[in-house]
Amino acid sequence: MTDAPTMEEVAHSATAGGWVPFVPPYTPPWPALPSLVRAMLRGDGDLLSLLPVEAYHMKIGPLGYSRRSIVVVNEPAMVRHVLADPEGIFPKSDLMVHALEPLIGDSIFVSSGATWKRQREMIDPALSLMRVNRAFPAMQAGVAGAEAEYDAHARDGTPFSLDLAMSHLTADIICRTVFTTTLATKTAHDVFDAFTEFERRVAQVEIRRLIWDKAWTKAPQKAPVLEACAVIRARIGELLDTHLAAGASFDDIAQQVIEARDHLGGKAFTREELIDQLGVLFLAGHETSASALTWVFAILATQPALVARLRAEVEEVTGGGPIEFHHIKRLTLTRNIFRETLRLYPPITFLPRVANQATSLDGYRLKKGALVMVAPWVLHRHRLYWKDPNRFDPDRFLPDREGEITSGAYIPFGIGPRICAGAAFATIEATLLIARLFRRYDWALAAPDRIRPAARLTTRPVEQVMCTVTPA
Repeated sequence: MTDAPTMEEVAHSATAGGWVPFVPPYTPPWPALPSLVRAMLRGDGDLLSLLPVEAYHMKIGPLGYSRRSIVVVNEPAMVRHVLADPEGIFPKSDLMVHALEPLIGDSIFVSSGATWKRQREMIDPALSLMRVNRAFPAMQAGVAGAEAEYDAHARDGTPFSLDLAMSHLTADIICRTVFTTTLATKTAHDVFDAFTEFERRVAQVEIRRLIWDKAWTKAPQKAPVLEACAVIRARIGELLDTHLAAGASFDDIAQQVIEARDHLGGKAFTREELIDQLGVLFLAGHETSASALTWVFAILATQPALVARLRAEVEEVTGGGPIEFHHIKRLTLTRNIFRETLRLYPPITFLPRVANQATSLDGYRLKKGALVMVAPWVLHRHRLYWKDPNRFDPDRFLPDREGEITSGAYIPFGIGPRICAGAAFATIEATLLIARLFRRYDWALAAPDRIRPAARLTTRPVEQVMCTVTPA
């Protein structure tokens, strides 16, 4: 498909006409049967290779071939209905619940009904501590610590993993926000390596099971997956225990969750439940941001003319001084680069639900057990709702072009009552990190032509992206 120049055609070409929107790497869709064959032959659990070309044109319809029936929902009103689920018909899919249970138990991310409502009521006061003005100093401190590492890389000229760098940075920031402590390098590496192993091998992304298993078939998880979960839970438990041992001497999110009581019996979370809930906040608060920022930095590293625009904006807004909280809302281009990256590479690629009874959506009949797939990746590239959908163009979010965007067709943080509570936090964090780190460094990729996205639980490059930095 030729929506616009490719990354290779535009990279390092700051022409007299300025920056040119381009098409960054994506998985070209094939018809349904060839897509299935491609996905099975690859055998790497990448669900993007399973998506047929028809998915990007229809409002609702079958997603390839499967025993249980998989239906993709793209029409914004139907998407809103499924995710809001006012009748309780579309809980989180059994595949997702079974996959995440060893990692985060029956926590707020996967629970449904009365359990979810109880957990949300208990956690809501803690989430108020994620207010961006309160968290901004933690973001500044986290990026300052990262700059010390990047300065060393710049002096030595050593290549490093962009994926790991973004994971470490965002984990450090969320650790400062949730636990009021910095993140030890070993802990960061352990969590990154364990989550990578978990995501690659968890049973949810076994395409054979997705196609052939009946609804509500619980797939056994492999030993490496369970070991990865144990590592992550152990590291989060270590962070939690610093609070449990200190009593009520902290004023942070972890302490609020520890002190939370339900409104019925005044019951607190057990230690295991605390690891479940704090695990969600920790992983969702850094893993999704790290995924998005990896794509932002990979894209900008090949677009010097766009980086020049970004730097000019930062200098104009700050007058050459430090980037403060009140500057963030004026960094329009920087923020729109993040928004456009979330459109093309939504961290949560799929929001699967399951029909717990036979029903219909706008006349389309769904059988009991059908996997109802809301896919931000598909919706954000849908031919009915986006002009040049595969083109990276942050200016599409400018006010004078808002009319080009179909309401409800952009859902990187979900929609409805379960919309991500950290959306504002993630946006402010990303805007600060992008502005500050591109203001200070030039980023270069070791092998830009090898970058290819894959979707398992999150949208990541197939291979880790190696990069170098030099002073700007």
